[in-house]
Amino acid sequence: MIAVAGMGPAPTGNARRRNSAPTFTQLPAEGRDAPPPVWPLGPDVHLQARLQVQLGKVDRLECAEADGKDVEAQLDRAREQVLVLQHTIRIQAEAEAELWAQLWATPQAVQWERLRWIRDVAQYTRWKVLGEAGDLKSSQEARQLGDRLGLTPLAMLRLRWQVVADEVGEQRQTKKTTARKTPARRPRLKAVDPGT
Repeated sequence: MIAVAGMGPAPTGNARRRNSAPTFTQLPAEGRDAPPPVWPLGPDVHLQARLQVQLGKVDRLECAEADGKDVEAQLDRAREQVLVLQHTIRIQAEAEAELWAQLWATPQAVQWERLRWIRDVAQYTRWKVLGEAGDLKSSQEARQLGDRLGLTPLAMLRLRWQVVADEVGEQRQTKKTTARKTPARRPRLKAVDPGT
């Protein structure tokens, strides 16, 4: 083999082209077909702390010696805040559980499971729910983490994730659907001559 100055070594059969297309991780279009993982986060600490403060305020006001109308009005407001916080905690937990189940049924969830991003997805879920309730900072955090989790088309492109359809499964499903829609053929009746 003769080397030409400035040309480098001769190419081998195993050489990879520099401009070859990057490989993509293929994700099933039907999504992840398993129950979601166990929710890894505890209750929202800030809401729990606010609830405890209000419960303490109710206790102090109930124990107050003064029996004036001002104490009664403060007690009513504190009790109302306790009810609002308890309701908010319950609604938030329900919304997190619903979004958690939806997220773990997506095609991206297959890759999250492989990468063990369970806590990251849980954190996204919490921020998304808080953001949808009107917390701007949580909404911004959810948007950023959603990009890292591949929840937008551009993020999927950056992560080199591609959703692919299960063509064999689709054909199988189409055949089943078609078989259900077409009525069964009845056997043709033949006329029989009674005189024969």
